[in-house]
Amino acid sequence: MMRYIDMEKPGGPEVLVPREVERPVPGPGEVLIRVIAAGVNRPDILQRQGHYPPPPGASPILGLEVAGYVEATGSGRRRWHSGDPVCALTNGGGYAEYVVVPETQCLTVPGRLSMEEAAALPETCFTVWSNVFDRGHLKEGESFLVHGGAGGIGTMAIQAARVFGARVFATAGGDEKCRACERLGAEIAVNYRKEDFVDLLRDATGGKGVDVILDMVGGDYIQRNIRLASMDGRIVSIAFLRGSRAEVDFMRVMMKRLTLTGSTLRSRSSAEKARIARLLSRHLWPRVEAGEIRPVMAARFPLAAAADAHRLMESGGHIGKIVLTVEGG
Repeated sequence: MMRYIDMEKPGGPEVLVPREVERPVPGPGEVLIRVIAAGVNRPDILQRQGHYPPPPGASPILGLEVAGYVEATGSGRRRWHSGDPVCALTNGGGYAEYVVVPETQCLTVPGRLSMEEAAALPETCFTVWSNVFDRGHLKEGESFLVHGGAGGIGTMAIQAARVFGARVFATAGGDEKCRACERLGAEIAVNYRKEDFVDLLRDATGGKGVDVILDMVGGDYIQRNIRLASMDGRIVSIAFLRGSRAEVDFMRVMMKRLTLTGSTLRSRSSAEKARIARLLSRHLWPRVEAGEIRPVMAARFPLAAAADAHRLMESGGHIGKIVLTVEGG
């Protein structure tokens, strides 16, 4: 048996309760991970609220990233062995003492990091790499803007864009959050509660605009991003905190030759996730190993206090990543 966090029904954080269930068994090409820590992410909130159901075949248990030790392996080619320290992008099931994960979605735990820090990497890094570099094609010398720069995705995106040679900007909801973004490498962090990021960053770029924009806000930001984007700019949407509908002037899109794109991660195939894992291992993990990139840790909660972790995330009062720790791990 193992402990896990059950979602009794869709609703507020109070629906998350500790329970016990049989430990999962790894199938062919899978590993069973003894979880030490699990990351808390915005999709977990949406799933708890009933807005983001798991794809067919995925675990209904919340949790999309973990770090821990390989406990057992399924049949087939074995990349990992019992006792190996790994962090992993899961298909669900991370809020538990044990989780089964495809072996190709596991990565080594960087030597400089604790297990708690390692648990803050997979969902964030898979998302940043696949959207900023794969879809956004951010290149050295270009400019980059991330909205929500003080969150888990934002703090990682700032660091990754900086180490790969981009000029980095961010928006955040408060002066303290803006200073945190600047310490991570943002040249300018705009407090959207006080300033208009379009005018300020257009001036900062000498009227050129921003080459790549990572947006998780949506709503009125969609048209504002189009106004700010440079010629041949790329705007990548990954969430819609202000809604997914907007009135858009497509004349600007056409005249600037813009690319509007976006993606989700959880519904992608195992082969696609494996491809991203290989790219992370090749390009990003050496930067983490060198200490050039490190997850920003906001708070740690014991597994049984998952509801409190969700309350903090929904409050928006944190900077960086929230993780759950498994007692006795």
